[in-house]
Amino acid sequence: MSLLNFSINGKSTSATRYEGTARQFSIVVDEPPILGGEDSAANPVEYILAGYAGCLNVVFNIVAKELDISINQLNININGDINPEKFLGISNKERAGFQSLNAHIELNTDASFEKEQLLILKVKERCPVNDNLLNPTPVNYIFTNS
Repeated sequence: MSLLNFSINGKSTSATRYEGTARQFSIVVDEPPILGGEDSAANPVEYILAGYAGCLNVVFNIVAKELDISINQLNININGDINPEKFLGISNKERAGFQSLNAHIELNTDASFEKEQLLILKVKERCPVNDNLLNPTPVNYIFTNS
């Protein structure tokens, strides 16, 4: 299979608000008031958490089907702490991103314990967002003047 390309295209509409499109979907990003925003949408790091949870959901279901496992219930809650001091330019002591993430997964299946553990292992290995979070991904910045 050839590579799939995903993209988001948009513009800054205020100091904290970004409006973009991904395929036919509108995506709005904003910050809560404590970070200077209008609280009109989820913020960038909340989108990371949502993307991770959504990806885990898809991969759990794909792998479960491959392993002939029925998922009766799957709840995915992810949280993490960020020290905003670097982001706000107050300090350089800690990283700007999440210190760590906690993925709380409530999984109920018809599988044996061993088969369920295999499911979890394969999901961790195959989830693209998990891979991006655990491994460095090169980012190329291409600046243009408009």
